[in-house]
Amino acid sequence: MGDVRDLPELYVRLVAARIRAQLQYRASFAMETFGTLLVSFIDFVAILVIFANVPQLGSWSMPEVALLYGISGLAFAITDLILGHLDDFPRLVRDGNFDLLLVRPRGTLFQILTGDFQLRRLGKATGGLIVLAYAFSQLNVAWDPGRVIVLVLAIPAATAIFASVWIATICVAFWAVEGREASNAFSYGGQFLAQFPINIYDTWLRRFLAYLFPVAFVAYFPALYILAKPDPLGLPDWLRFMSPLVAALALVVAGRVWAIGVRHYQSAGG
Repeated sequence: MGDVRDLPELYVRLVAARIRAQLQYRASFAMETFGTLLVSFIDFVAILVIFANVPQLGSWSMPEVALLYGISGLAFAITDLILGHLDDFPRLVRDGNFDLLLVRPRGTLFQILTGDFQLRRLGKATGGLIVLAYAFSQLNVAWDPGRVIVLVLAIPAATAIFASVWIATICVAFWAVEGREASNAFSYGGQFLAQFPINIYDTWLRRFLAYLFPVAFVAYFPALYILAKPDPLGLPDWLRFMSPLVAALALVVAGRVWAIGVRHYQSAGG
């Protein structure tokens, strides 16, 4: 299957080649990137509309919710940049082209992740950064080394959580004809839920988001620590530091789900 040690270098080379190809059409690239930037603000506009009618949302102010939006939006944009084309995976299974990946000397997931790379999706990441900058400009955060570390780790941890959810749920395609819609309900739907504090949701949904489908660890728990904000739900304080561990566990679970799916895959000709 090849030496796994050269996978990062191979990934960089393949992605760099795709980036060079896309930059050959600079005007098109600029317009598409700007378009994705504008689209990324639609959800935030909805948040602005909410706060135009209420002063707080579940004890969270507008800048505090903007912090949740910024962290989750930036992380999801990075996830979308890396593996957004995973949405095409059900088609590979349906038309039998997944068989071709099985006979190549690299892992199937690696081949899919390097199959495409749309640089225009950086527009979404730019939108998340702008909202994040706005949030911190409005918040009086008492910065210290601990808060800086939590913020720096929150983005890659949230990215890993979103990626794990995306990979695990797209595996439905191994057993169902159309798995994209089911996967999108969790991946894109999870990103939408992560934009808001989980204490505004019903009890069953809060438990689902915190412990089974770990969206609460994307932005909610890190934001509580950064803001030194009491948890309206009264959950343990140590949960505020668990995002990296939850992300690592989620990646392991996603990898196992993918392996099980590949093992049970039946060829289009079988």
